[in-house]
Amino acid sequence: MNWFRSLLPLSCAVLLSHCPSPLPAQEAVRTTAPRGANDGWPTAAASSAGLSEARLQAMETAIRGGEFKKIGSILVARRGKLVYEGYFDDSGAAALRNTRSATKSVTDILVGIAIDKGFLSGVNVSVLPFFPDKQPVQNPDPRKAKITVEDFLTMSSLLECDDWNEFSRGNEERMYIMEDWIQFTLDLPIKGFPSWVKKPADAPYGRSFSYCTAGVATLGGVLERSTKMPVPEFAQKHLFSPMEIQKADWTFSSLGLALTGGGLGLQSRDLLKLGQLYLNGGTWNGSRIVSEQWVKTSTQPHARIDEQTEYGYLWWLKSFKSGDKSYAGFFMTGNGGNKVVVFPELEMVVVLTSTNYNTSGMHQQTERLLTEYVLASLQ
Repeated sequence: MNWFRSLLPLSCAVLLSHCPSPLPAQEAVRTTAPRGANDGWPTAAASSAGLSEARLQAMETAIRGGEFKKIGSILVARRGKLVYEGYFDDSGAAALRNTRSATKSVTDILVGIAIDKGFLSGVNVSVLPFFPDKQPVQNPDPRKAKITVEDFLTMSSLLECDDWNEFSRGNEERMYIMEDWIQFTLDLPIKGFPSWVKKPADAPYGRSFSYCTAGVATLGGVLERSTKMPVPEFAQKHLFSPMEIQKADWTFSSLGLALTGGGLGLQSRDLLKLGQLYLNGGTWNGSRIVSEQWVKTSTQPHARIDEQTEYGYLWWLKSFKSGDKSYAGFFMTGNGGNKVVVFPELEMVVVLTSTNYNTSGMHQQTERLLTEYVLASLQ
């Protein structure tokens, strides 16, 4: 009963017999006011951070009314404080949200920490020497020896690997059914460049983008071998524990390699922390987690996806238009429409989680919530 009293006006809490019946538990957490928790997040009212609570309430009404499907949570931090926290499914705040490929951006953070701590010499190090026991058996090619960590961070290696092409030899669905994901990646052929595809030399930033989960999964192997510890252990020691992130659920290959390309489960408030970490230039609550230079490099363009979108080191870069204004941001994103978006000029981070996996319009739906409601709430 104490949790319910905290949601009531003082007069109602004192005279409980004259109050309305409490809402079901899953309804009670649906509020614009962030809950208090001992997890390092300072909280404040949305209105104190310059957000219209009326507009946020309108968003909740639209979600609950069915205009938006399978939305799990929406959280907003501004000026270093959690100012909005809404849950729209039965799972609530405790749920570990599987944000699929948003995991890739976590991998970027881990690579940066590994470089900061001297486990990796830098992004220009070649990948093959980490795997003397997994040298390419199929499609041997001397050009594979030149593939670097940066090539996988920027989705621009010369391997024929494209998750957006169901016919690609390196499509992630073909990788998942294999026992050894690293061997799968290193055995891929070198891709060709037909006339309608820009060669690296002709592409912006000198890189030809091709979305490749297998390359990011192989970065997990690089992390494991360079740090001499499993990825979940390294992440817990150097990233999660210092940020008071207590729960993380990894996906593993048949050989026990943690999937660094997707499937990591984290609570929504912890996803928000990771966005805030990069907004802060690599610090959380005053503690240095990853270098400011790494954050800056990771969130500047290294490859172009299309006319509106560029790619950093496993972070997406684009501007979001709301009304007559446009706001530049960098973000994690994953299947289902999941997003963790950082707006430096607004000092704002937004988390949107959804389970609209493999559905048409999944990303457009959460982008509408972001632009038509969250950004539109700015006063």
